[in-house]
Amino acid sequence: MPRKSRELSPLEVGRLKEPGLHFVGGVAGLALQVQAAGARSWILRIAVGGKRREMGLGGFPDVTLADARRRARDEREKANKGVDPIAERQAADSLLRADRAKAVTFKAAALAYIEAHEPSWRNAKHAEQWRNTLASTYPAIGELHVRDVGLAQVLQVLEPIWKEKTETASRLRGRIESVLDWATARGYRDGLNPARWRGHLDHLLPAPSKIMKVGHMAAIPVGEAGAFMQALRKQEGTGARALEFAILTAARSGEVRGATWSEIDLEAALWVCPAERMKANKEHRVPLSPAAVDLLRSLPATAPTAESNTRTAAQRLVFPAPRGGVLSDMTLVAVTRRMGAAAVPHGFRSTFRDWCAERTNYPREVAEMALAHAISDKVEAAYRRGDLFEKRRRLMADWAKFLSKVEEKKGTVVPFKATA
Repeated sequence: MPRKSRELSPLEVGRLKEPGLHFVGGVAGLALQVQAAGARSWILRIAVGGKRREMGLGGFPDVTLADARRRARDEREKANKGVDPIAERQAADSLLRADRAKAVTFKAAALAYIEAHEPSWRNAKHAEQWRNTLASTYPAIGELHVRDVGLAQVLQVLEPIWKEKTETASRLRGRIESVLDWATARGYRDGLNPARWRGHLDHLLPAPSKIMKVGHMAAIPVGEAGAFMQALRKQEGTGARALEFAILTAARSGEVRGATWSEIDLEAALWVCPAERMKANKEHRVPLSPAAVDLLRSLPATAPTAESNTRTAAQRLVFPAPRGGVLSDMTLVAVTRRMGAAAVPHGFRSTFRDWCAERTNYPREVAEMALAHAISDKVEAAYRRGDLFEKRRRLMADWAKFLSKVEEKKGTVVPFKATA
């Protein structure tokens, strides 16, 4: 038991300036420690488990003598009950630091999630879509701690747009769910994910499939495809040629606009679109019909020669924008608008698919492979090894022949020369 010291008054304590430990009385073991530099703080000496310990009680004069004696009595009472007040304080401090480390906002979690997963995504555009989608949540929940985001906050974001912008809202819900799952895995939050759909939000929001309006890409009817193609070939400009090539190959606009000469073998009549530019993230071999090859040979910038620089050749676009770089998707859209066609570039893939189904006997899987559609049936996907290339070569040649002819509209009166 420490010896009791004379109980000093607040005035006497205030006059203590000599460096060292000055016991102030009132509570056994309570002292004012004066540093050589002049700083003063409270120290309490106690015995815990038979071992003498020292613990700080704060600085003087911020902690007054009366406050120091009160704190000292509380800590000594804990020690008398067998509680180590120093260990207790360390545990509380550790818990506080851990709690602060978990105090991550939803915005910070969202940005961290994107940074962690961006390398695995197909392209920068996909990452930008994630950033833009999640940014719409920041005014409402961006500054909330991610651990505090609950059902009410998720609904606050989703309900205003769920019925009017169902597809966007459904995509946003999935991305919020992913961010919150990531935060749980990192230890920033606990409990079930409030953005999960099955068995949770599906009871609170109508199913997207029940309220979402299915929008079909505007497309040219099969019977009008030949006439459109004939009119398209009279249009000038790189955009018109890119659209013509996209129609002949039934390819997506982005695949055509990003095509480089290094992907094309004119002699083999082959275009190999690399995986990183394909929607399914899988390399796609496209057989080129004679019409497609002729189109490519007619372009002002022909395929690189053997003497050309290999690196430069790999970067040379087949359909470059007038000022360099990749054509915008709107360039191809502008061509259809200029022609007064009630169709968008992507709609010609629908026209091609309708032609396959209505005008040919080619199997469904050949048409689907030509469109580079992913196989939804996992069993079929597991057993299919080839890409039906030779069958697709015949298919694309027949498609080009079909496009070269103009069909007469039903009901048109064809005049005949009168006979004598």
